[in-house]
Amino acid sequence: MLLVADDQGLDLGCYGNPVIQTPNQDRLAARGVRFTQAFTTVASCSSSRSVMLTGLFNHTNGQYGLSHNYHNFHAQLPIQSLPALLKNTGYRTGIIGKFHVKPESYYPFDYLPEEHFNGNRDVAHMAEKAREFFTEEPNSPFYLHVGFSDPHRAESGFANEHDYQGIQRIRYSPSDVLLPSHLPDTPEAREEMAEYYESVSRLDQGVGLIIKALEEVGRADETLVIFVSDNGIPFPGAKTTLYDPGVHMPMIIFSPQQSQEGLVNNAMVSFIDLVPTILDWADSPGPNYELPGRSILPILEEENPEGWDEVYLSHTFHEITNYYPVRAVRTRNYKYIKNLFPELTYPFAADLWASATWQGILKDKLTHMGSRSVKAYLHRPSEELYNLKTDPDEVKNLAGDPQYKQILHDLRGRLNN
Repeated sequence: MLLVADDQGLDLGCYGNPVIQTPNQDRLAARGVRFTQAFTTVASCSSSRSVMLTGLFNHTNGQYGLSHNYHNFHAQLPIQSLPALLKNTGYRTGIIGKFHVKPESYYPFDYLPEEHFNGNRDVAHMAEKAREFFTEEPNSPFYLHVGFSDPHRAESGFANEHDYQGIQRIRYSPSDVLLPSHLPDTPEAREEMAEYYESVSRLDQGVGLIIKALEEVGRADETLVIFVSDNGIPFPGAKTTLYDPGVHMPMIIFSPQQSQEGLVNNAMVSFIDLVPTILDWADSPGPNYELPGRSILPILEEENPEGWDEVYLSHTFHEITNYYPVRAVRTRNYKYIKNLFPELTYPFAADLWASATWQGILKDKLTHMGSRSVKAYLHRPSEELYNLKTDPDEVKNLAGDPQYKQILHDLRGRLNN
């Protein structure tokens, strides 16, 4: 079972946030394995989900950007998706909540309740649909894909103005939230971060209800459970960027075959590893072409496995008007970013542009959005190189520094290869 949050960053109690209330995700981590260095390959919703469902980078599978009808990005032929491969192995497949890839015919799920595409924030109802899926064919092996719509922005705020039956509303004071380093400390940013926290806590209750349903129908002892988020938080400096706030994600895996609970794994893993991992668990053959990722299961209980020390990142679009092709490689100590069309101004996703946080930056004519200058965010050079140990905020570009010439050459070569 794959549980996918929508625009959630590393804002969980088990990842060190003492303010936000995420007891169910924290409980999953206490039973399973928490990955400290998990990365999406792309910080955009449809593109990221396509990677989870194909095991291919979005520039390979063709899902360059969003799948809405007015953007209309979709995977290209020939694609053998995860649900198609699992069906061939005898698995029953289902999806609840956000699908957000095209064409849906490439992803032949058996169970698609009517609400699967509606951006449903009623997480208790989603849990009931999950229970329905678990019980309809109790003797069949299954794969369930759950796409939450929290904590994505809604048409207004984070959809917190509604009451949701069976869900406790957990509110936060703007003065208490922890602002990440890529945001300015403004009233607008704090108020929106408090709203975001509330949406995350609602999502967390949904995670708990779905796992409770799995346990109550007696299938928890045979089910691999994976929790991830598609990309970083829906604020400027994170979502749609290949900077760490956009791509460094939570990943928690629980396997009933674990010999220990509450483990921490420091392997650098990528979302291209999800399909090989799930196929490995299901003992299912892969597609008739090579996948770039590899199964995580052999190193699941290792704290510091060897040979898991780099990930690759790729971004081309978000919305159809947001063309900005970028490729990157990240190691434990460095990140190299290649901006393929640096003459362009970096484009804003519509929800980020309209956010009170960004509009407040414009209104107050701020020169910096947190540690990065507004100018540097909007206008980027051809190459960026960052020492992540001394500069975790990725603001001091070392690409032109002679001291780092060899590192630049090495990472540039890896990315080209």
